[in-house]
Amino acid sequence: MKGGLPLSLPSALFRTPSSMTPPGGHQEHPDLPEKLRVQYLLFAVLLTFITGLFFNTPQEILEGLYAIHRSPSILLSDYMEVGNIGAALVNSSFLMLLSMALAKRARVTVSGPFIAAIFTIGGFALFGKNLYNSLPIMAGVLIHAKYRKEPFGKFILPALFGTALGPVVSQLSFGLALPLPLSIPLGILAGLLAGFMLPSLANQFIRFHQGYNLYNIGFTSGIIGMLFMSLVRGFAKDNSPTAILLKEESLGLLLYLLMLFGSMVVFGLKTGVHHKDSLLKLFRRPGQLVSDFVASDGFPVTSLNMGLLGLLTTGYIFLVGGSLNGPIIGGIFTVVGFGAFGKHVKNVLPIMVGILLANAVFQWEVSSIGSLLAALFATTLAPIAGAYGIIPGLLAGFLHMAVVMNVGYLHGGMNLYNNGFSGGFVAAILVPVLDSLNVGARKWEEGK
Repeated sequence: MKGGLPLSLPSALFRTPSSMTPPGGHQEHPDLPEKLRVQYLLFAVLLTFITGLFFNTPQEILEGLYAIHRSPSILLSDYMEVGNIGAALVNSSFLMLLSMALAKRARVTVSGPFIAAIFTIGGFALFGKNLYNSLPIMAGVLIHAKYRKEPFGKFILPALFGTALGPVVSQLSFGLALPLPLSIPLGILAGLLAGFMLPSLANQFIRFHQGYNLYNIGFTSGIIGMLFMSLVRGFAKDNSPTAILLKEESLGLLLYLLMLFGSMVVFGLKTGVHHKDSLLKLFRRPGQLVSDFVASDGFPVTSLNMGLLGLLTTGYIFLVGGSLNGPIIGGIFTVVGFGAFGKHVKNVLPIMVGILLANAVFQWEVSSIGSLLAALFATTLAPIAGAYGIIPGLLAGFLHMAVVMNVGYLHGGMNLYNNGFSGGFVAAILVPVLDSLNVGARKWEEGK
C-alpha cells in the first residue's frame, strides 16, 4: 500500500483540524499567526461579497436569494441562473462566513482541511448549497456530537463537507409538489437525519478507497443520497434531470477569479521564503488523506500552491472552449481549497489529461458541462497520480470520466459531490490492482 496509510486514518480525519499534524508527528511550519490566517480567508469572503454587489442591486440580490432558497437545488442548479450572479456570490460569502463562525465557536483553527472545507462550501454555494438546506445537516452533525458527548470541533469537517446533501432538504421541501406544511418539516427532518448519520459512515467508508479519494464525504454522501432517493422512488416520486446553467458570459467573473488567485500567489511570495524549493518539496508529496499542507509545508507555500491551481484550472476551462458559470467556478474553488489538503499542480495534471483522453476515445464534447466538471472534480483522485505516477494517474482520470457519467442516477442529484461518489469507486478498484502489480513500488517519505 503506497503512502503508508495508517490504521488510525479514519479517526485522524475527524480530529479537530487544529490538532492535525503531518505524518512525522510534529508541526513543521507553525509559521503565520492564526489571526493572519483568518484574515486571509476573510479577504476571500469579502471579495466575493463585494463582487456580488457589483453585479446586481441590493433589491435584485434579495430577490435572487429568495429564489435560491426556494429552489430544489438538485444537480445541476446554477444559482447564477436560478437567482442572479450577485445573489449567488452573496450566498457563497454568507455560507463561508457562517462556516468560519461555527469553527471559531468550536475553537477550530485554520488548517489545510479547514481551508478545503471553506472553499468547497463557497464553491458549491454557487450551485446547490444555501443557508436553508445546509443548517439542518450541520445541526444533525451537532446532535451526533452531543449524543456521543464529544466536542463539536471534532466533527467540524463532516459538518461542513456534509452540506453536500443540501439537495435532500431542498428537494423534499420544494421539489416534490407536497403541501408546504408537510414538506418543509419533512425536508428539515431528513437533513437532521443525514447529518446525524454522516460522521459514523464517513469514518468507515474511508477504508473503502484507502484515502486515495480526497472527497471522502462525497462518497459517503452518495451512499446516503442513494438511500434517500430509493425511499423517494418507493413512493412513486422521482427527480427530473436538471441542468439549469447561466446563459450569459461575464468578463467580471473572470476578473474576480484572477484577482482572487493572483492575490493568493502574491501573498505566498510575500510571506514565504525559498519559494522554489518549498514548492518543489510540496510537489513531491503524494497527497493521500490526510495531507495537511499548511502543517507540513507552511501557510505561504500552501497559498502559492492554491493560487497556481486556481490559475491552472481557470486557464483549462478557457483553453478547451468552456465558459464560467456557478458549477464551473464551484469546481475551480474546490480544487483551490484542496490545494491546502492534498492537491498540487504535479498530481492533478495527469488526472485532467486522463479526462481529455477519455473524451477523445468516447467522442464526447470536451467543452460540455459534464466534461468540464469531470476535469475539475476528478482531481479528487490526485493522490493516485502522486503516489503511483503519471500513467496510473492518466488511467484514474480516464476511468473516472466513464464512471461519473453513470452514477448520478443512483442518488438522483441529491448528492452535490457526484464526482466524490464516483472517485470512491475508481480508487477502490484501481488502488488494490496497482498494489498487487507492485506498480511504482516505493515508500513515499514526506519531504524527501
